[in-house]
Amino acid sequence: MKLFYGSIFPNVAFHPDEVQHITKVLRIKEGTVLHLTDGQGNSVRGELTIQGKKANLVHVEHLPKLDKSPFQLHIAIAPTKNIDRMEFFLEKAVEMGVDEITFFLTDNSERKNINLERLEKQAIAASKQSLRMYFPKINPLTKLSDFIKNHSENIFVAHCNERFERVLLTEFHFNEKNTFLVGPEGDFSPREIEMLSEKNIKAVSLGTQRLRTETAGIFLSAWNYQRGFSK
Repeated sequence: MKLFYGSIFPNVAFHPDEVQHITKVLRIKEGTVLHLTDGQGNSVRGELTIQGKKANLVHVEHLPKLDKSPFQLHIAIAPTKNIDRMEFFLEKAVEMGVDEITFFLTDNSERKNINLERLEKQAIAASKQSLRMYFPKINPLTKLSDFIKNHSENIFVAHCNERFERVLLTEFHFNEKNTFLVGPEGDFSPREIEMLSEKNIKAVSLGTQRLRTETAGIFLSAWNYQRGFSK
């Protein structure tokens, strides 16, 4: 299956970026059967037609809308100093079905900015690569304190501070929809951990080994992905 992104309602049309990719980069021949999704679960199948610099689908067939996985995952993560590591996390998390990603600032954050547009494009590319019909939501950078104000249910924090009580991820009964906070390279500060505890946000342990920020995010994505198979 060759999957591309665009609009389906009210009219079927490729996103402008996809036209260039199809005609100039991939050089797909006219008449090739392609799939197109709007990233909201809707998809169609049709034959490629090319007219000059324009591309579209003909003989379009609307396909059944797929159900979303009941196991919804929102990862809120502090971006690393090396943005390549965050982009790697985002790609793998999207491939494994993460529903939402938020980037936040902490006391120990070294990176204070992100290129949201670039990350959104990478999320779309990873979604197409993994044949996802539902694209994840990528949120702009925010302060940890502001994030907590706007999210109050089913939130957990993964940190490495052994001075504070943590529950093993494998020993806790989670709901179908969960949000996990993953700290920066220097971990959350004691002040932040105490603040989260006061907000009744439970701390979880991801195992005996200390994981990098992006590895922890990928681990949680894989854990949630596996839940869908064991249902």
